[in-house]
Amino acid sequence: MADAETPAGPGTPRGVPDQLAAALLDPALLATLFTQSAVGLVVLDPQLRLVRANSLVDGADTGKYIGRRFTEAFRLDDPDGSEQLMKRVLAGEGPVRDRLVRGRLRGVPGDREFLVSSYRLDGPGGSAAPALGLLTAVVDVTERQRARARDTALAAVREAVGGSLDVATTCRAFADALVPGFADLAVVEVVDDVLRGADPPVGPLPPGTPLRRAASGRCDALRDTAEGEGEGGGRKRSAGVTRHLPARTPYALATTDLRARLVPLGPGTTPWPATDPDGARAVAETGAHSLIVVPLTLRGAVLGLVSLYRCGAAEPFDDDDLSLAVAAATRAALGIDNARRYEREHVIASTVQRRLLPQAERQQAAVDTAHVLLPGRDSGCWFDTIALSGARTALVVGGVAGEGLQSAIAMGQLRTVIQALAGLDLEPEEVLARLKDTADRLAHERASLPPADALLSEPLSAGCVYGVYDPFTRTCTVARAGHPAPLIVGPDGRAVALDVPEGPGLFSTDSALFAPATVTLEVGSLLAFCTADLLSGDHAAERITETLARPGRSLQQLGDDIVYALPDDIRSAGAALLLARTGTVSDHLVATWDLAQDRTTPATARVLVRDRLQGWGLDEDTAEATELIVSELVTNAVRYGTPPLRLRLLLDSTLTCEVHDGSTASPHLRHARTVDEGGRGLFIVSRLASHWGARLGPDGKVLWTEQDLPSGDSDPGAVPPSPSPPPSPSPAPS
Repeated sequence: MADAETPAGPGTPRGVPDQLAAALLDPALLATLFTQSAVGLVVLDPQLRLVRANSLVDGADTGKYIGRRFTEAFRLDDPDGSEQLMKRVLAGEGPVRDRLVRGRLRGVPGDREFLVSSYRLDGPGGSAAPALGLLTAVVDVTERQRARARDTALAAVREAVGGSLDVATTCRAFADALVPGFADLAVVEVVDDVLRGADPPVGPLPPGTPLRRAASGRCDALRDTAEGEGEGGGRKRSAGVTRHLPARTPYALATTDLRARLVPLGPGTTPWPATDPDGARAVAETGAHSLIVVPLTLRGAVLGLVSLYRCGAAEPFDDDDLSLAVAAATRAALGIDNARRYEREHVIASTVQRRLLPQAERQQAAVDTAHVLLPGRDSGCWFDTIALSGARTALVVGGVAGEGLQSAIAMGQLRTVIQALAGLDLEPEEVLARLKDTADRLAHERASLPPADALLSEPLSAGCVYGVYDPFTRTCTVARAGHPAPLIVGPDGRAVALDVPEGPGLFSTDSALFAPATVTLEVGSLLAFCTADLLSGDHAAERITETLARPGRSLQQLGDDIVYALPDDIRSAGAALLLARTGTVSDHLVATWDLAQDRTTPATARVLVRDRLQGWGLDEDTAEATELIVSELVTNAVRYGTPPLRLRLLLDSTLTCEVHDGSTASPHLRHARTVDEGGRGLFIVSRLASHWGARLGPDGKVLWTEQDLPSGDSDPGAVPPSPSPPPSPSPAPS
């Protein structure tokens, strides 16, 4: 069988040899490539001048760029670098494939991006001979790159926005995600009330509504320009500025009809800059030529406004950019609204916390105190100073873990309970034991909530430290429940060791007992009761004790110094700090007598008390009431108590009477009937005193009363005159 003949092409006579067909194929192939290729093709001679180019490069005028250098035709941003690269291809160092370059085409406005590939054209001698030129493929990828940049910008917004529950942080993340990849300048403004957690107004935005600049971002070139302008350029664009939107501007219109706008900027484009001279001046300073204004809306409510600018040689925004800006603003509005809702709950929780905490410093008999409360996410921390009988002071710091209103409510419940328990004159470990019983009941109540209640899934965790300072014995007894022990610094600046066994947390299932620790302190010692966050981190306790050792600082100054040294994350979380400086009761404000266990002792006690009260300069009504109170208490101790018997008077903001005996049996208030001959003693005492009670100790019990003093009748700070000596049958005051 004869070999099959190669089919002849169109117009080729049959029987023409194959060599002739191949010779005709090459010109046809070149013609097809240069007329129908979807890629710009350029043939360069060894001097990098254009020899041939297809229509994708030079358009209808096919000879427009012939004879020009490649870098002149495309006006590349880096012509020298591109020429050096092509010369290396001519030298045989290998082709260049898909190199991204930026430049401009003559007659085509705006910057363009190209993928350039260059291949060496070898002559008959191959790669060893000089090259005939270069074949360069140029692909305009400007639109592709713009679409990729838009996708990247939207992905950056989705990733950055929503991770914070702070409105300002959310706006800042949104601006940073769009600059410089999508815009040269971005300004995010939020309705002023929304920044404080208020509900956003329903659109259209009422005229005169103030908008506060929550964040702004600018590219490096504009940042350098603003720094060079100094006060004139940067002041109006700083964060925190509040403005009212000028009428008849794109900004006001966008918040009126809630529609985004693409606005060209520049001389003669639109008449609106005349109504907003400040905005027009800022546009002129930045060189902005294209603007997108998008309202931040959610379910018809207006949260704010986003303004995006392109400046200088950047391409103007187009409709695709407008669509992306709307999608990005929708995402930002959702994140801002979530942050606003959290801010509102945080404001409510912080308000409840402040209302449940002490509203003023309480003056104590022998302890100076100061506190620092850092507002933050933690709304469950509390502190307290409670005046106890016998010039003692209870110092309390605690915290309920968690954020929001429920933590503040739980804190208020625990603080109320511990105040009631402190008034019973219980020991610190017993106070915490009963406080934990209350916490267990609160936890049981929460566990009994319906399954659909979101509060059911929120765990309860709390800790507390409770200490009592006695100025007469100069001892501080401390117990703690899942909370750090206090730090103590002596008057010489050295830390005082206090090893307090840790008890179980208030809401824990641990049923271990609470164990107290007692330390004797020098006058002028400092105690620091801190929430757990203040003592977290490396060397936190050492840092606080070093600060407390600074001489010549008031308690409030020391508290401020401790805050200044805190890490930023602790400040944002919130914390409580209670400082106390120990002291004693002045000798001239206290009188103590050891009395005999005898039926004549009540009369002797009345004489001693009247004599001392006259020396203190108290009025007659107070003296008569105190005589009767002391008579009843001493009579009760003589009849039902055991030795030793001791009477003590303490003058401070109130007048305190204490009668100590060796019995542990506590009396009870009775309501005697008309025909009863006894049972009226404690009832009379309760009517004459503002407070009364009994406390047990290791060597017996103490019955005590407190009487309010008429204002101006005494000055505890003044040294009273020396009292007259007591009658001869009475024991001398100790």
